Amino acid sequence: MIDRRPALIARCVGAADVISCVRFAREHDLPVSVRGGGHSIAGNAVCDDGLVIDLSRMKTIRVDPVRRLARADPGLLLGEFDRETQAFGLATTLGTLSITGIAGLTLGGGLGWLMGKHGLACDNLLSVDIVTADGRLLTASAEENPDLFWGVRGGSGNFGVVTSFEYQLHPLGPVLAGLVAYPIQQAPQVLRFFREYAATCPDELGLMSAMLTLPDGNTVVGVAACYSGDLETGERVLRPLRSLGSPVADLFQTMRYTDVQKMIDWWAVPEHHYWKSSFLREMDDTTLDIIADFALRKPSPGSGVGLEVIHGAVRRVPPDATAFAHRDSRYNFLMLGRWESRALAETGMSWVREFWSAMQPFLSTGVYVNYLSDNEGEDRVQGAYGSNYDRLLQLKAKYDPTNFFRINQNIRAIKVAA
Repeated sequence: MIDRRPALIARCVGAADVISCVRFAREHDLPVSVRGGGHSIAGNAVCDDGLVIDLSRMKTIRVDPVRRLARADPGLLLGEFDRETQAFGLATTLGTLSITGIAGLTLGGGLGWLMGKHGLACDNLLSVDIVTADGRLLTASAEENPDLFWGVRGGSGNFGVVTSFEYQLHPLGPVLAGLVAYPIQQAPQVLRFFREYAATCPDELGLMSAMLTLPDGNTVVGVAACYSGDLETGERVLRPLRSLGSPVADLFQTMRYTDVQKMIDWWAVPEHHYWKSSFLREMDDTTLDIIADFALRKPSPGSGVGLEVIHGAVRRVPPDATAFAHRDSRYNFLMLGRWESRALAETGMSWVREFWSAMQPFLSTGVYVNYLSDNEGEDRVQGAYGSNYDRLLQLKAKYDPTNFFRINQNIRAIKVAA
């Protein structure tokens, strides 16, 4: 879906390379894009006729098991990060797919399986090293450049290139996780149950519902979950999900957290993707009926619908404590169009757009910045930063007044002077 041709690609191996790139691009007036894991649906890792700062070779991670800390490079994927931390029985909130990059995920807030218990990825961020638009390498933490530290926790890539992330880790052994799936025709009933079930789920339970086609060809309404507490308690907590009728698949089992992170990787393989997303304002029966109707009519096996439950520790953090503002949202809604051939693009995109139009009365103006697609417009970008947008504008004016870092979901510093 993205076809851009950069003039240069710099494959960095350290902070010094990133500093050189920023200075070179400024001297030669080149547009700059930054590539971490390369997972962005908006395609912002690549620019036309400019310099791609490619961080994908920067994959060092050091785990301190005594202090439960990890210092990680921005080229790491979630699966690579988890492999190292789980060697010590530790983990932190980082997404739901092993093929996602840690950098973009964390800078956008970072939803994940463990967020109910431990908060977002950005809530577990302790410091970053970041190359700013003037070519300086700064450390941002609660004690050092705290305003910048506030901004990188949800402000996406607007303030510089992060060359190192420091995370708080938490003990985590085997978890109870998997997917239970019912025939897609039962979507209205399953979604109604899901709504009631999610309203009281404990912090230890990471939860989402999805309407999708399984690798075996069955199109289903499923509920995926990860219970990160006592396993016997988890069995009792998950039992109602597994008892709605006769599931076509019940894949819940005790597993390693590294396997949890891989269990839906197949749903996000690199094909043609076109997404629309927002936080749900309402979850009434009408909303659920519309979702079920469009799920029944999805245009390709790869397309689907997801509902992520936001609860627990995420919602106990004030909306202005970090740049991620959407703490009061309970459901993150995603319509995912995916198909193999470009010839199917028109049909697939029409389904997403029609679905999006039908859902408008039930959606908030807010959106998870990591799910924004390309060129959705200024209003949608402002919706991504929500009530913190004005403060982010001021921060952008301080650290990047010329909007050097603009190939992103962009906070336009020029608006501060208007």
